[in-house]
Amino acid sequence: MSRNGLRLAPAALALATGACFATRTDVRILQEDVASVRASAQRADSARAAQIAQVATTLGEVTDSIRSANARLAQWQAKSQGDLRSIQEQLLQIQELTGQSQQRLIELRSQIEERNSQMVVPAAAPVPGDTTRPAPAAAAPASPGPATLYKLAFDQMSRGSHGTARTGFQELLTQYPTSDLAADAQYYIGETFNAEGNTAAADSVFTLVVSTYPRAPRAATALYKHGLFLQKAKRDREARQAFQSVIDKYPRSDEAELAREQLRRSGG
Repeated sequence: MSRNGLRLAPAALALATGACFATRTDVRILQEDVASVRASAQRADSARAAQIAQVATTLGEVTDSIRSANARLAQWQAKSQGDLRSIQEQLLQIQELTGQSQQRLIELRSQIEERNSQMVVPAAAPVPGDTTRPAPAAAAPASPGPATLYKLAFDQMSRGSHGTARTGFQELLTQYPTSDLAADAQYYIGETFNAEGNTAAADSVFTLVVSTYPRAPRAATALYKHGLFLQKAKRDREARQAFQSVIDKYPRSDEAELAREQLRRSGG
């Protein structure tokens, strides 16, 4: 080997050794970077997993809250419907008791009227040989009173003879238009139409009861049923007005409480 070659050999060896050291350092740095990236990724994944778990927990709590709220709402609706049914049943019981008492009074009045009609004042007996005094005319039979007509018509209605009952109630209105039973007779004419499925005719009669006998106890019932008719006909605005009229005109009636419940249910 030449002298120059001997001089270059150590330098080449040093260069080769330095290159080897540089490569190992780079690999170590790269490995450290990879480990750092992996650690960061793991931390990020852990954080995301924790966030997802927190969201799932929150969502579960919200779902449970919604279910609980729905359950409470269903219980409230069931309770409200139960309360309404209870109120309606109590009102029906009261109406039945009131109707029985009223019917009993009408029966007594009818009996009195029948007895009065049978009590005919006897005509004066003719004096024998007296030709100047005309013979007494036969007494005309007394017509049945309003209570008798009402009872007869009501009995026919109870038996399902709605047309016959309607005729009897109309006869009462014709003969005794100012009777205290006139409002009830007019109302039950509407009920006979209702029983026959003629709801439009029934509603017309109920409206007539309200306009003709506004102070009668049957007026509140007739007005409330007018509201129900409008409600079934999908005339919601008019129905709410009718229910509000029941409350305004007859605030102490049983129908006023039913009208309030109808307005609450319809959101009025």
